[in-house]
Amino acid sequence: MQSVIIEGYLAADPSILSAQGSGKKRAAFRVLETQRFRRGDGQTGERTTGFNCVCFNEKTAEDYIAAYAQKGSRVVVSGHVENDTWTGRDGTKHYDLRLVVENLRIKAKGPRPEPASQAEGPTTVADLDDEIPF
Repeated sequence: MQSVIIEGYLAADPSILSAQGSGKKRAAFRVLETQRFRRGDGQTGERTTGFNCVCFNEKTAEDYIAAYAQKGSRVVVSGHVENDTWTGRDGTKHYDLRLVVENLRIKAKGPRPEPASQAEGPTTVADLDDEIPF
């Protein structure tokens, strides 16, 4: 089994999904990790890689990820890699790798803010320590 640790940013708000039949909840999200490097000619460059992640732990998905994770949150995710295969609507078979989450740490501060009514004015979001790469 391949163990992987990724530190990056959530590309979008996590999706909390229910399994057909059992109704068990799981969280699906994408983590973006940017690697900065220097080319041979001295120019700087960067490469961003996206990782599809899924958390099958129902309690973690509902009580932690749904409550605290949001687009742009800096996260550290560890788990193992699995092949993911599915058939599209057109009958084409698709293949991908996904990270099955075993541990997740969110580095953003505080829970997701509740939507404010227009009478209350705009809300502020806590500043992240690092620059978001997207």
